[in-house]
Amino acid sequence: MSASAIFTIIICLILLRVFWLKIKASGTQNEQFRNLPAKDQLAVLKECLLNNPTERNLQNLGRFISEKGLDLDIESYRPFMKKQMELSHRKDALAEDNELFALESIWMDRMEPLEFQEGRNALADGNKQEFVSRTLEGISRLYSDEAIEKALREIEPHYPKAEKLLNSYKKLVQARDISDADEKSLETLRQLRFQWEEDLLNIQD
Repeated sequence: MSASAIFTIIICLILLRVFWLKIKASGTQNEQFRNLPAKDQLAVLKECLLNNPTERNLQNLGRFISEKGLDLDIESYRPFMKKQMELSHRKDALAEDNELFALESIWMDRMEPLEFQEGRNALADGNKQEFVSRTLEGISRLYSDEAIEKALREIEPHYPKAEKLLNSYKKLVQARDISDADEKSLETLRQLRFQWEEDLLNIQD
């Protein structure tokens, strides 16, 4: 994959992380959102709910799940929303907030990124390069440690670099687990995670 293609993928993922702000203001019925591919819609809806736990964002994701026939009880997310609201009023809740995010991440990853199915379809058609590309994009849209590590192990027989990515991710997790729960430390971790995602999407032939 060319450097320009890698750069494009990374920029698209960054923009999707920001796009939820526009959805927050205008909702998911606007043309800009409706024109997104389903895989990007799902990514945005997850990000919306994680960053802004409102009833509207919960219902938007629930509507998508229903339309796509996904098997997930959207109501089971409500306890996380309640806890998020409680923590938002406390200034000393960074550690608890991180623990809550870990639980929310596991819940979110029960909705598999649609890129994984695209990858499996490509592999069935004999297109290994497309399989690797789509799968790595899907991994970049996972949240929980368990799901990320599992996906990297599964792709390793088809993509040797996955072993390196798995080891570097485990180091990232270790750094996170011993990090202080303050804004400076969290920003350092965010930068490390961004660097790891850049390496993830730097696909080697």
